[in-house]
Amino acid sequence: MGITGIIYMVTMVFLLIVLILPSPTVGYDYFQFTQQYQLAVCHFNPTPCKDPPDKLFTVHGLWPSNSTGNDPMYCKNTTLNSTKIANLTAQLEIIWPNVLDRTDHITFWNKQWNKHGSCGRPAIQNDMHYLQTVIKMYITQKQNVSEILSKAKIEPVGRFWTQKEIEKAIRKGTNNKEPKLKCQRNTQGTELVEVTICSDRNLKQFIDCPRPILNGSRYYCPTNNILY
Repeated sequence: MGITGIIYMVTMVFLLIVLILPSPTVGYDYFQFTQQYQLAVCHFNPTPCKDPPDKLFTVHGLWPSNSTGNDPMYCKNTTLNSTKIANLTAQLEIIWPNVLDRTDHITFWNKQWNKHGSCGRPAIQNDMHYLQTVIKMYITQKQNVSEILSKAKIEPVGRFWTQKEIEKAIRKGTNNKEPKLKCQRNTQGTELVEVTICSDRNLKQFIDCPRPILNGSRYYCPTNNILY
């Protein structure tokens, strides 16, 4: 084999290695920390929740996202090890329950890790770090939507609130950054279902949430009469 052939072979092997090896960084420019109001989630689920919901906002997920274009998903297919995360389970069951089926929390966490968390490098290092980061954000950093709303005297009493009242309360807990609200409508009215708090791609500071849910979407929160 001549020198040209050797160079060609080396080049092809190098390109093959580049294609096989996973990229350490996936494209995203911010994080969504989304929390769901348990009562509303059960109201809009096609099948009844297996256990009575609490009047609390608990974690739906922490999602690396893009302000333009598609969000990254399913970057690494791994399964959470129940033994490995055993020391986190007690906290996770409180702040991040599988609202639809409380007998199987780990399936919910595993889905969130595979679909979203696995795409969070370099801010999220691995599955354990993903779960620990959520605990830190919700408990230590006090990004608990129920508590933030309660501090503004907005309680889950089944009354109507304005969009402005809810957004103002969340802004007070996030350095005056705009949240993303998700609502759904039923026979009782329009219910607040989810609140998303957004952070930069390094999870270091709050930002205004890009890509708000717009008027015309079935998830849009109206100006007035939001049930919570």
